[in-house]
Amino acid sequence: MHEKILVVEDEASIADFLQVNLSKEGFSVVWARDGVEAVELFGQHSPDLVLLDMMLPGLTGLDVLKRIRHHSEAPVLVVSVRDDEVDKVCALEMGADDYVTKPFSARELLARIRANLRVRRGQERVRLADLEIDFRRAELFRGGVRIFLSAREFETLHLLYQNRDRVLSRDFFLERVWGYDYEGDPRVVDTTVKRLRRKIGADLVETVRGLGYRLPR
Repeated sequence: MHEKILVVEDEASIADFLQVNLSKEGFSVVWARDGVEAVELFGQHSPDLVLLDMMLPGLTGLDVLKRIRHHSEAPVLVVSVRDDEVDKVCALEMGADDYVTKPFSARELLARIRANLRVRRGQERVRLADLEIDFRRAELFRGGVRIFLSAREFETLHLLYQNRDRVLSRDFFLERVWGYDYEGDPRVVDTTVKRLRRKIGADLVETVRGLGYRLPR
């Protein structure tokens, strides 16, 4: 599954440059043209990383950053023409993970993106009830005994954990786990969740009737 990056940039030429270079490196890219759209698309797509311009129409970059941090710990890289120390410190203290000054090279930006994604993956050894989950190795344990999950079962669990307290629809899982080109029965999501519940405990994953599934905190 391709890692997804949300590009928040109001200048079309810069957004095009980013989309072309990120796509070449195997990333899936979503583009938001302003702050309001950024918040909406973040909620819809739950990206693995955000590239965030500070000077946006509508909501400012800092406003977008605050709203993202209210719901998610996804890495946020600020990309800005502002080079003042005050601006950098402010963004980092508000929750940004990195700060890149325009103009920048595609090579440097890609290196920073990969570094931040590595940090995120490396930190993902977590506990959930009586389970221990190692997202980096894709392994699940209960009481030191490994519970074997299929790749799609594990990715479904990963998405639920990344988006705790959010209701995730069938379409969300189909896009992220099975891919855009999947044309089979959408109920495959329900079957996968059912198998996952048998292995981790039926009460951990909630069904929200007519909407999807949720992993409560």
